[in-house]
Formats: sequence, structure tokens, C-alpha cells
Amino acid sequence: MKSPTSNNFNFNLLKKVLVLTVPFRSKVWFAVFTTILLAILSPIRPWLIEKAINIHAANNDLNGLISISMLILILILVSGILQFFNEYITGWIAQGVIKILRLKTFKHIINNGLKYHDKTPVGTMTTRSVSDIETVAELFAEGIITIIGDLLQIIAITAFMLAIDWKLTLVALSVLPFLFYASHLFRIKVKSAFESVRTAVSNMNVYVQEHLTGMQLVQVFGKEQHTFNEFKSINKEHYKANHNSVLYYSVFFPVIEVITSISLGLMVWWGTRAMVGKEIVDIGTITAFILYINMFFRPIRILADRFNNIQMGLVAADRIFKLLDDKEFQEKQGLSENKIIGKIEFKNVWFAYTDKEYVLKDINFKLEPGQTLAIVGATGAGKSSIINLLSGLYPINEGAILIDNELQSNYNQTYLRSKIAVVLQDVFLFSGSIKDNIRLYDNEITDESIYKATEEIGASDFIQTLPNTFNFKVMERGNTLSLGQRQLIAFIRAMVFNPSVLILDEATSSIDTDTEILIQNAIKKMLINRTSIVIAHRLSTIKSADNILVLNKGQIIEYGTHDTLLSKNGYYSELINSSLANT
Repeated sequence: MKSPTSNNFNFNLLKKVLVLTVPFRSKVWFAVFTTILLAILSPIRPWLIEKAINIHAANNDLNGLISISMLILILILVSGILQFFNEYITGWIAQGVIKILRLKTFKHIINNGLKYHDKTPVGTMTTRSVSDIETVAELFAEGIITIIGDLLQIIAITAFMLAIDWKLTLVALSVLPFLFYASHLFRIKVKSAFESVRTAVSNMNVYVQEHLTGMQLVQVFGKEQHTFNEFKSINKEHYKANHNSVLYYSVFFPVIEVITSISLGLMVWWGTRAMVGKEIVDIGTITAFILYINMFFRPIRILADRFNNIQMGLVAADRIFKLLDDKEFQEKQGLSENKIIGKIEFKNVWFAYTDKEYVLKDINFKLEPGQTLAIVGATGAGKSSIINLLSGLYPINEGAILIDNELQSNYNQTYLRSKIAVVLQDVFLFSGSIKDNIRLYDNEITDESIYKATEEIGASDFIQTLPNTFNFKVMERGNTLSLGQRQLIAFIRAMVFNPSVLILDEATSSIDTDTEILIQNAIKKMLINRTSIVIAHRLSTIKSADNILVLNKGQIIEYGTHDTLLSKNGYYSELINSSLANT
């Protein structure tokens, strides 16, 4: 497929975009019908005026003038009504198309695996989901159908002018080669400027989103001025891109006005010359031609701009379709009927986030239903990667992961994750109430189950101190709550989902000792009849595990119970004696 940014018009891509209008087929045909009617009706008015002057006014026919005036008035009213429905329907179609397209795009993005999100800036995804799709809307609201109407109107006007006086028509339209050349240059220059604007908007979205999200880090290290200077540079590029488009418009429209004036001047010159030469060029014809020329050049003024709307819409559509057509990161559908008991097995698993830089190397372990496995190791050993693979967030490079003797990749990933509860060290909360953050908008989770889980966790006192208790509004990312409070909410969330597999990823590392004592009993209850994997620094959590897996640089170097590993006096013993016991 050719790129829509090339000078060749991409009809294949345009065809792909037009398929989006299939659900609105009847409205599209109605818009086309009103467009054709408007193109036909518009040139009739000057023709009627020409008749009114040459026939009725010239012969002092008052009744005839009244009749033709009423006809013109009716024509204006009908055209106005048709114009209303035409603009309303084309705008309605545009909004309908982008509504569907935005839903498809957002659904595709959220169904892409984390590997896609790791390598794609959030600002880029925002641009695809919002501004690119708004640009596609211009294809319908101010693009294809409108251009068809403009072209039909130009053809109809030309036909009427030729029918009235073909010589005067040729003289008046002799400036068209200059007009076409100017429009061609304008289209190329503005298209290039618009492409630069789209790129600048995307860069700005990426930068603003990233630095506003990381504002705490920016302020902690006093980088406000540096961040502002970088934004100033990006904003300058955005200004330059828009400045160029403004310049091209500022040149093009005066050029069109000059060409229109030249056309009118040539027509007056030819008409006056004809009258002097005793040729028949009457006042009505001159009047009609003045109206026709203004009507002729009016759509041409914006025709090149409309073509650029189509080009920019196609550029945006091309980006969106490339995203939608890329199935590399889409998660597969699979088993969702099997009841997950919680038997887990890793067989010779190798994994790398990028290329062949393996973070896990030949991992093997088995976990029976209801057992608890603790994973320990230094930072970067690969502990969290094991959890990410078990949850299906990343595909493995080699080996196999089995859940209840079934390949993990064969499960429907959404269903699988609904059976695995994960409590992370860095808890993410959405804007909304605490209750919504606990149930994650799952209406099957009742208020009673939330209250019960809160009691078991021991978080009731904390919740009751908040204004509106469970309806307390959490700010973006949970910034109105402490780390410990966020983790308490995460524990409640894990309990109410009643998972088959529970994962605690250093989940108590940010909770003070008093708070940890409150939830230890709740954790014990959660672990009953549940397979669990615990990544922890606290010795109390590790000692109660059925087995302990010791990782170092992506490899299992020790495996066994707490007492067994201590008796070996190896790597695990060193970790316990140095850092783990001191936390």
C-alpha cells in the first residue's frame, strides 16, 4: 500500500475508509442526493435573474417580474432547507463513523499485551485515540461529499454559462490554468505543513503526558525549569508548523481573489467590446455572468483546502488502520470454561523483554493447588518477571507454562486474570470512589462482600476516618492516600475477587509494622485453599511458605523450604543474614 503522504492519491486507503460508512448507508445516500440537488439548484437562480432582466424588466412586465421573484424566493428557501439537512447529515455521519472507529481503536489498544505498551508512549496512543480520529471525521464532514457537491456545482455552473453565451464563458474562464496551478501548489505546501502539525501535536502529547505523570520526580529533583525549557522547544516546533500553514493560506486566498477579479475584468472587457461591435450581449447576461463567476470561484477557493482535509484524514486513517491491522500484540481468545484450581508448572521457561537479553533462563518449578511459593532474590533477579509471565502479560520465548496441566497460552487471558489476584508494591488507583476502585466496576461484587473483606483485612477504621467512607473520591493515581492506605485497598480488592491464585509482589514492603500485623491474619485466610506466590523481603512472610525459590540473574540457584535452605548455608542464607532479616 502506498503511503497517503505521497503525492499520489491513495484510493485503496480511501476505499477502506469509506467502508466505515456502511452502517450509515441510507444516510450517506440521502447526503449524496441533497448534494446533487443543491448543485443543480444553485445555478438556476442567476439564470432566472437573467430572464427577469432580459424578458420581463426589458418589456415592463411587472406580473412576470413578481412571478419570477417568487420563484427565486421559493428556490432560496428550498436550497436553505436542503443545505441544513445536507450539513446536518454529513456531520452526523462523521460523528457516527468516529464513534465506531474510536471504540475499535481503544479496544484494540487495551487488548494489546504489555509488550506493546512498554514500547509505545502513552501520548502516541492518546493521539491515535483522540486527535487522529477527529481528523478522520473531516473526511466526511468537510471532505468527500462536500467536494462532490463543489465539483458538481462547478460543472452545473459551467453548463449554464455555456448555454447562455459560450464565447463569454471561454473569456471569463480563460484564467483557469493559472487557478489550477495555484491550487496545486497550495495543496502540496499545505499538506506538508499539516503533516508537520500532526507530528508536532503527537510529540507534544507524548511529552506533556509523560512529564505531568512524573511531576513528583520533576519537582523532587528541581527540574521544573529544565522541563519547561524542553516544552518550550517542542512548543516552538508546533508554532513553526502552524505558522507555515497560516502563511500558505494568507497567500492562496488573495491569489484566488486576484484571479477572480481578472476573470470579471475580462468578462466586462469582452462584453463592452461586443456591445460596441454591435454584438448581442445584453445587461441580463452580464449580470448573470457576474453572479456565475462569483459562484464558480467560491467553491474553488476552498476546494484545494478540502483536498487537504482528505489527505490529512487519510494520513490519520492510515495510522489508525496500521494500528488496527497489527495483530502482533493482540491477546488470543481461548479457554474460559475450565474452572481453574491452581496447579502451576514452569517447564524450561526462557524469557526476554527485548531480543535475546534473557531475564529468565531455564526456569523450572511446580506448585500444587493450595501451596505457597516464596520467591527471593536481589533486585533485577527476575522475580516480577515470573509473575508477569504467569498472568500472561508477556509471551515466553521458550519452554511452557502450565496451569492445571493446560498450556497457559491456551486460556482466554481475560478469564485467566480474573482468577489470579495480584497485589503489587506500587498500587495504582483510578480517579473515582474507593468502592469503585475495590470492585473495579464489576457490578457482580456486592457492597456486602466489600464490607466483609474490609473487616477481614482490618481496614475498617481507616475507611471510616475518610469523608464519605467508601464513597471517598480518590484523586488520579490515588495521590490523596498514603502508600500503606493504597495497599490496604489493594488487599481488599484481591479478597473480594475470590481468586484461585494469589500473588503478592512485595505487597507489604510499604506498610508499617502495625499495619502489617493487621493484615497478616487476613493474608493467612486468603492463602487457605489458594495457590499463592509471594515475593517478599519480610522474613515472617517467607518462612511460612511451602517452598522458596531463590533467583540470581534470572536463574534458579536454590529451591526448598526455609529450614532446608538455611542448612545449606548458601546464597539464601546470605540474603537472610544480610538484607531480608533487617527489613
